[in-house]
Amino acid sequence: MRSHHSSFFAFANYARQQKVCVVQRNGGRGGARLGSVGGVIDLRVLREHPEVVRASQSKRGEDPTIVDRLLAADDLRRAAIVAFDELRNAQKSLGREVAQAHGDAKAALLSRGQELSAEVKLAEAAQGEHEATVKRLQMQLSNLVEDAAPAGGEADFVVVEHVGTPRTFDFTPRDHIELGEILGAIDTERGAKVSGARFYYLTGVGALLELALVNMAVAQAVEAGFVPVITPALVKPSAMEGTGYLGEHSDEIYYLPADDLYLVGTSEVPLAAYHGNEVLDPASLPLRYAGFSSCFRREAGSYGKDTKGIIRVHQFDKVEMFVYCDPADAVAEHQRLLGWEKQFLDKLEVPYRVIDTAAGDLGSSAARKFDCEAWLPTQNTYREVTSTSNTTDFQARRLGTRIKRAKGTEVAATLNGTLCAIARTIVVILENHQNADGSVRVPEALQPYLGGRKVLEPR
Repeated sequence: MRSHHSSFFAFANYARQQKVCVVQRNGGRGGARLGSVGGVIDLRVLREHPEVVRASQSKRGEDPTIVDRLLAADDLRRAAIVAFDELRNAQKSLGREVAQAHGDAKAALLSRGQELSAEVKLAEAAQGEHEATVKRLQMQLSNLVEDAAPAGGEADFVVVEHVGTPRTFDFTPRDHIELGEILGAIDTERGAKVSGARFYYLTGVGALLELALVNMAVAQAVEAGFVPVITPALVKPSAMEGTGYLGEHSDEIYYLPADDLYLVGTSEVPLAAYHGNEVLDPASLPLRYAGFSSCFRREAGSYGKDTKGIIRVHQFDKVEMFVYCDPADAVAEHQRLLGWEKQFLDKLEVPYRVIDTAAGDLGSSAARKFDCEAWLPTQNTYREVTSTSNTTDFQARRLGTRIKRAKGTEVAATLNGTLCAIARTIVVILENHQNADGSVRVPEALQPYLGGRKVLEPR
């Protein structure tokens, strides 16, 4: 693995030393509205090191000029604040003069007071407009990319390691769609009939296989010290915005306008918002949660890709790891999350590789991301099954999650990692462990969660 000593961490350390995190208040349980903190980094730090943010934007393939537009907007905002404060002070001073004046002098002061009141209102409105502009630009900024992350787009990942060797079949392997029909495990035709394209039923051993995978994943997470959580599948806009999913991923999200709620695409969202507007005790860190939820994605822009089967679907279940930790521990915690993902794939006895995702494919909230891609025999390629991201303080800053310190508070770091995306994991198991007669061998570690069953037999 390459060095993690980068300008990003120098930047992050500077931010911590300056104690410049901006917070509204501690809402506690059921407290203030989430999303009180604002953008990816504090504006005072941005003013000191704009070149770091420009470089990160460029590495992502995103617009670096937003930094200069944001700084210009911030200058206007600060000037508007000064103007408003001066007018308010003048208004207060005038009020004291009015109280002591008499006759024509008092009438003149009252007239001036009316003029000043109008000026104060205009200044207050101008300040609000400039603050809204700053907030809008802040929310468009992506997280700072680690220097160690590869540059480029989706195809520019770096392979970190290969684990296992793809199997050589002495028969023509069937794809998961055919195997699902033979086993009576997957029914996409009725899924489409009832709900539309990219929906499915898991039936019989398919349903049992999902439950077994969930239980095995949760058992591993609990053994590693995670707290299991069943999360809400619907969240408020503040939670979705705070995690960075209302930017480039907004077209992927299902929205219920009558209720002003979003269906989550991952339990990362409700888990990130779980401690929103709270101050965490540093002695309690790291806080590790394993969330189980149904996940919903519109799959916008994926027309023609994986239209058959259950690789790319609108609804699936997932066990997601989520961590709150000290920012100084985030890089090490990221490696631990990757290790737990690899441990789970090792139990499934499937060949896979680990890739270091390029900056242009990170998503707005991640500073670095590793994907585990399992071998898919019928496609003769590796496909993503798990992913882990270090989002540093990006989400916590937006959601107001801080750590108590001796001289104030510090924004926490958050990380996430998929332990098991059920649908794709089922695909990988069926295709890699199939037999010539259509039966499928159950990996040894999974057998106890399937009542000791060693083979999934055709109907």
